Amino acid sequence: MTTRFNKLQIPRCNRNVLVFSVILLVDSCDDFILFVTTQKNMASFAGERWREALKNHDIFTKLQDRLHLEPQGTSKRIAKNLTFCLNGDLFIWDSVESVFYTTNLRQLNTDGDTDTSKYQTLLCINPPLFEVCQVLVSPTQYHVALIGQRGATILELPQRWGKRSEFEGGRIHINCKTIPVAERFFTSSASVTLRQAAWYPSETEEPHLVLLTSDNTIRFYNLKEPQSPAKVLSVSQVDEESIVHTRGRSYAASLGETAVAFDFGPLADSPRLSRLHMKAELLVYPLYILYGNGETFLSYISLTHSVSNVGKPMGPLPMYPAAEDNYGYDACAVLCLPCVPNILVIATESGMLYHCVVLEAEEEEDERWSRGSETVPSLYVFECVELELTLKLAAGEEEEITESDFTCPIRLHRDPLCQHRYHCTHEAGVHSVGLTWFKKLHGFLESDEEDKDSLQELAAEQRCIVEHILCTRPLANSLPAPVRGFWIVSDLSLGATMICITSTYECLLLPLLSIRPPSPPLLCSHPGVGSGSSPLRGLAEDSFEQHIRNILARSSTNPLIFLKNRDKDSSPPPPECLQLLSRATQVFREEYILKLGLAHEEMQRRVKLLTGQKNKQLEDLALCREERKSLREAAERLADKYEDAKYRQEAIINRVKQILGSLRSQLPVLSDSEKDMRKELQTIHDQLRHLDNGIKQVNMKKEYQKKQMNTGASPARSSLTLNAQQRKCVQGVLKEQYVQRVPTCFTSHIYKTPNVNASAIHTVKCVFKDAL
Repeated sequence: MTTRFNKLQIPRCNRNVLVFSVILLVDSCDDFILFVTTQKNMASFAGERWREALKNHDIFTKLQDRLHLEPQGTSKRIAKNLTFCLNGDLFIWDSVESVFYTTNLRQLNTDGDTDTSKYQTLLCINPPLFEVCQVLVSPTQYHVALIGQRGATILELPQRWGKRSEFEGGRIHINCKTIPVAERFFTSSASVTLRQAAWYPSETEEPHLVLLTSDNTIRFYNLKEPQSPAKVLSVSQVDEESIVHTRGRSYAASLGETAVAFDFGPLADSPRLSRLHMKAELLVYPLYILYGNGETFLSYISLTHSVSNVGKPMGPLPMYPAAEDNYGYDACAVLCLPCVPNILVIATESGMLYHCVVLEAEEEEDERWSRGSETVPSLYVFECVELELTLKLAAGEEEEITESDFTCPIRLHRDPLCQHRYHCTHEAGVHSVGLTWFKKLHGFLESDEEDKDSLQELAAEQRCIVEHILCTRPLANSLPAPVRGFWIVSDLSLGATMICITSTYECLLLPLLSIRPPSPPLLCSHPGVGSGSSPLRGLAEDSFEQHIRNILARSSTNPLIFLKNRDKDSSPPPPECLQLLSRATQVFREEYILKLGLAHEEMQRRVKLLTGQKNKQLEDLALCREERKSLREAAERLADKYEDAKYRQEAIINRVKQILGSLRSQLPVLSDSEKDMRKELQTIHDQLRHLDNGIKQVNMKKEYQKKQMNTGASPARSSLTLNAQQRKCVQGVLKEQYVQRVPTCFTSHIYKTPNVNASAIHTVKCVFKDAL
């Protein structure tokens, strides 16, 4: 059994990789790697231990042993969803025993001595009397809805306690409270069937179960009063008087005027609904109702407030561009992706998917599609995708691929890891769809462009990626083998994993890459214009890498094939195996090998072109070097000429200055500046004359003083000399004569001084003479 490993390219999410069991083929636009591994090797990766333990768990062994006891009915051909995960616990519904089997996936991932085959059984006190086709977990995660075509029952989950947080401490069998919903209604109305059920999306209000029945009525049931609806919404397109008759219902069903599916959108902002005359603080949920003829109606629901306009269906919503068949008459499912703007997915039983962008209507459209004061948004069909329900086989080399008219209902599932991706389950297998164009669409809506045709161009440039994950009915004559369970494990501790349970209760675990934001590119990997990158790269709209991506884009893939045989021990017929092998070989040849060859040729052509451009650029570079050399020599010559010209210019300027100065000096009239200069020079001359006179006077005084000093010093310089005895006598005389005129302290100081020379005595004498 061959499987594949493919990469989903989802905008604003990491590139998700779907891993399948035996042969892994990595297909990327950057690198191409082909390698083979086994399930044993896969278990060596982190987080693979619980996957291996779950595949061989006793729960699936027990379900496979009781497979022949299941009731045989029309619902056996319908794709069911009997499994879900909650806080690491996997729940699987047993239709034979009407019980839930649950096991903890985290305990399966441990290395200890924990019994990996252990599981708990949740018993229903009042088991449902109808066949369960779907199980739904409430937003509060306290209740599980058991949905069938003839009724609905609510199972209340038990409490957890104990070391491992198991239900009721780890008891093997647990009785759970069950609440039948609308039991009297389905018992009294034998012709009414349940088309779809869903939980009211509010997590803060009381849990309500929403049921869409075949009588074109949507009922809201509160768990406190499960037998009487809290709100009834009639979605019939015909008069109320005619719908009471069964014949009128059959006519409406034949015309496709019955509601087949519905889905809730994200919480609507009250200012956008001001035309409905609602209160500013009122919050409502948009409810999209799909009819069999492809028409879509819209209703705003609020269970906390009763407003007359709230809950009234409006529509049908206009779809653009318009189509003659209104995009099919076999619509079966609708899904509203929780993104802005909302993306509405409409599925038909023939395998067509319509991706519609929900936008507010324009003013002209408001007048045309309005009923009173109520306006409805418009649906812009962005693209149409056709699912390959059964494999397209070619009988021979020269014959064309035969088209199959196989149809079946399709279920749409949101992806909890990425809001731009969803999954489809049906009788023929499982598909995954990734909306790679949403990022560009969001950028287009945020811009100011008003060209509506560019939306179609955007859809033609980049289409969504459709992955055929599992094919349970490869041929039109194959036995129906719809999946019984589908779930995406979003617990990061366990690893993102897709769980598919086949019709024979085989568990297929397809690991996904963890959804993380992409790492920012390295600065060296994308240089800017100023760091050496060519500015011509910014002129090209699409890079060569994108061109290779477009070449490698595939229109069909090889899914994981699951064949159901009429006899358990018999093998598939050889002609069917040959057709499937031929088809797989053809897909690998056309979608892989040929496109790889085209990409290789394109790369060689690109290399040849770049080589020629490189050689031409080298020749241009050599010419540029020669020109640079000649320009440098010319620059040197020009520099010498410039220096010479500059020197001559300065000489000429100096000569001109001299000539101008001589001319000005020969003028008969003085200028103001010259007059001022003359006055200043005259003033300086007078000051110098006065200064010269002062200097002469000072010199004369100096000479006079010098003569006076010489005259006064000549007697002191006589040749008269005194001996010691004469000096003593003179001192005594002087002391006696002038003792009264000289202060006592002064005279005592003089005579007490031991070292008094002759000059000092002479000086003292002169002083005394002047005093006398």
